[in-house]
Amino acid sequence: MARVYFLLGGNLDDRERILSEAILKMKSEIGELVNCSSIYETEPWGFDHDLNFLNQVVVFDTRLLAEKVLDATQQIEKDLGRVRKKDQYSERTIDIDILFYEDQIISTDRLVVPHPRLQERLFALVPMVDVAPELIHPVEMKSIRELLVECPDEMEVKKFKH
Repeated sequence: MARVYFLLGGNLDDRERILSEAILKMKSEIGELVNCSSIYETEPWGFDHDLNFLNQVVVFDTRLLAEKVLDATQQIEKDLGRVRKKDQYSERTIDIDILFYEDQIISTDRLVVPHPRLQERLFALVPMVDVAPELIHPVEMKSIRELLVECPDEMEVKKFKH
């Protein structure tokens, strides 16, 4: 079994419902849900848009290899209405990023793990602290809590009240 940390995010449609549907689909396609962070609301990162994002970190145990996990998450995104645009930063119904796959360092044409910009983004680090504050980033060799303290991002990340 491999422990995998995912960041879910989206700013279109019924954001809470889509996060819930993504988790349900991940349970059937990827493995056992181990933990979930709170849901956080943030402004779009890297582009302007009227609608804020909801973000959540979810943790799964899986028997799938990393590339198969990626295949599964991309299919789930498609099933939930994700349309990939040429511009990397754009509005979307759902985005499922693999933040960590065990403590492995993976770099292929399709997949880079740990997520290469995790340490630069409060919207990923804040929910990661909810579920794994002492997890050591295998490249940075610092805990998630330490990365949060050092993060240069100044974007506001607030708990989502529904």
